[in-house]
Amino acid sequence: MRSWTLPESISLAMWNDFSDIYRSRLNLLLKNAFLGLTLIFLILGLFLQIRLAMWVMLGIPISFLGALLMMPSLDVSINMLSLFAFILALGIVVDDAIVVGENVYTHRSMKKPYINAAVDGAIEVGRPVIFSVLTTVAAFLPLIFVSGTMGKFIKVIPFVVIPILLVSLVESLLILPAHLSFGRPSRPSQGAVGFGTRTIKRFGRWLEGFIAGPYGRFLSMCINYRYTTLALAIAALFIAAGLVGGGVVKFRFMPEVDGDLITATLKMPIGTPVDDTEVAHDYIVRNAQEVVRDYDKNRSDGTTTLRHIYSTLGSTILYGHSGESTSSASHLSDIALLLTAAEKRGISSAEIARKWREAVGDVPGADSVTFVSTLVRFGKNIDIRLAHEDFDVLAQAVRRIKSALASYPGVTDIDDNYTRGKRELKLRLKPEARTLGITEEDLGRQIRAAFYGSEALRLQRGRNEVKVMVRYPEEDRKSLGDLESMRIRTTEGGAVPFSLAASVEEGRGFSEINRTDRKRVINITGSVDSKVANTEEILLDLKKTVLNRLVVDYPGLSYNLEGEEKERRESMTSLGKGFLMALLVMYTLLAVPFRSYLQPFIIMSAIPFGFVGATLGHLIMGFNLSILSMFGIVALTGVVVNDSLLLVNFVNEKRRAGVELRQAVIEGAQRRFRPIVLTSLTTSLGLTPIILEKSMQAQFLIPMAVSLGFGILFATLITLLLVPSLYLILEDVLKPFKKESVLEAEGH
Repeated sequence: MRSWTLPESISLAMWNDFSDIYRSRLNLLLKNAFLGLTLIFLILGLFLQIRLAMWVMLGIPISFLGALLMMPSLDVSINMLSLFAFILALGIVVDDAIVVGENVYTHRSMKKPYINAAVDGAIEVGRPVIFSVLTTVAAFLPLIFVSGTMGKFIKVIPFVVIPILLVSLVESLLILPAHLSFGRPSRPSQGAVGFGTRTIKRFGRWLEGFIAGPYGRFLSMCINYRYTTLALAIAALFIAAGLVGGGVVKFRFMPEVDGDLITATLKMPIGTPVDDTEVAHDYIVRNAQEVVRDYDKNRSDGTTTLRHIYSTLGSTILYGHSGESTSSASHLSDIALLLTAAEKRGISSAEIARKWREAVGDVPGADSVTFVSTLVRFGKNIDIRLAHEDFDVLAQAVRRIKSALASYPGVTDIDDNYTRGKRELKLRLKPEARTLGITEEDLGRQIRAAFYGSEALRLQRGRNEVKVMVRYPEEDRKSLGDLESMRIRTTEGGAVPFSLAASVEEGRGFSEINRTDRKRVINITGSVDSKVANTEEILLDLKKTVLNRLVVDYPGLSYNLEGEEKERRESMTSLGKGFLMALLVMYTLLAVPFRSYLQPFIIMSAIPFGFVGATLGHLIMGFNLSILSMFGIVALTGVVVNDSLLLVNFVNEKRRAGVELRQAVIEGAQRRFRPIVLTSLTTSLGLTPIILEKSMQAQFLIPMAVSLGFGILFATLITLLLVPSLYLILEDVLKPFKKESVLEAEGH
């Protein structure tokens, strides 16, 4: 559309371009993916040979391309969440390739031919690698079955990660060994390449010395005092639970995601003339412009934080499709501020909305003025639904709850969905009139005919039909006195004064009536500033105090928590059920290769300590726990199990080879130290760029990345120290039973 094709009275302006938002988020995620990939390559090159690291890294594009081929059949598009899933998988996808590649590297160190090293190395770890990938897949499965609105978003992640893992399993067991079977030992190089090779070798010698020395000695001490080690680990678990339970690390259902749009919704009493609504609308707009000017004064580059102001008078905006209205009425108005990109303006939209709200204050005559600035919302922060058969009881309870909410710091936009209707006159028929045969229908029909009119006849004028209405003269239907002075006719043809026939009371009607289970309901809502207060703490306190007292004071009154709290309940309940099912599947998958009912518990012992790492990560990074953090912790379970699985599998092989129990545990832990640390570091470093990302657009994803990145690091420490101790503790427990079985066999 070009400007010269339009009439002079019409002009075009770009209100919002969602492709800009998409491009900025795409560039953000691709940048973080590249940084994560670089860190993974560096750490692989440091722990392994450069050429080996490159072959291991080749599994990433192969797995990603395989997942991209499957995405259309799974109805998954390329969006912010699916791109985040690829970043999430960056470190995880190379875990199986690292295990295979590291084992091939070890067999090469035994002076085997490359083809023999590749075959022997892949076969040796083939079974644990298969089951480690399957347990990771099982850990991501619960995210598919999360219910509620959140579930529709989050299921994209497992639909991307699971295909990546399955393709990477095939690549690591079939394609990677084939690549590693070619080649020959590299000759000493000169220059930068030679320096890099020598650095890697020096690091390798230092790492071997660390494993055999400090780590070996510390592991021996942990094993000798294994029950103390277990007690300390449990203490760490209780400390993490205490941090959350004590409110040091708070829980908030959804992290605040900064948006570029701030909206103010004005509601005047129903029936308010549009001119009066316009006065309030103009007042709110003026304050918005003043707030923006105040912020622009401090900008050194002379730019503004505001792109556009868009408002509607007499209707509301359907956000996301500016200009389309959802409802129309003279008492409604919406004002929307479109800001510049968060990275450019340097201040959050929540802060601007807070200043705007303070500047507006109380609008005279308005029922409510609410402000919204967050990008992602799953209902109001606070939404309490009261139900009772008596509306007067509801009205009293609503006033008490709104008064209580106003006493909490950080709670704003307190409102309810009871909207007073238009002014009306309520007529009640008197008993005296009933004795004369007058009914409510007679009363209403006569008053309507007098003031509105009764159709007498219709006239045809050309193609139009004209109604002829009969009613009182205009001067006799202007006031309440005219109503009270009229006479009501009886069924027998007589007439009585209105005052003898009925009583009149001025009031307001209902614009809408909400019911649930045949009871009248009213919802009380409010917004919570997360920097000042915590929604979950406020709701918990309300339930303990105000809500419980209301139920006692008003028999028959009931309440439900809606909005974000309802979404949290649905999401957490379904996630909890899915998590328990995933644990059962993981236990079954572990019991099959180990042929044991007890050893899977040793392997799965690292799972609770992923929560410890995730909690500490949120504390260090200054984030609240959220539903996305919980998703990360659930996904973490499969990743932390992989390291324990490899360690226990190797210890079992040593024992089958005739190595003494304690020595087998130490050798197994030392032998698996390199791949365990390497897989954990690649997973964590792959997520490090997005964890450290300051962009407002990434805040939605960071809690999940923090749970995975920090959780895997702490779980690695547990795997390397606690799992060997638990292995010996299990043997201590089983020792008496084994002796009894031996004695019984000798007796026979």
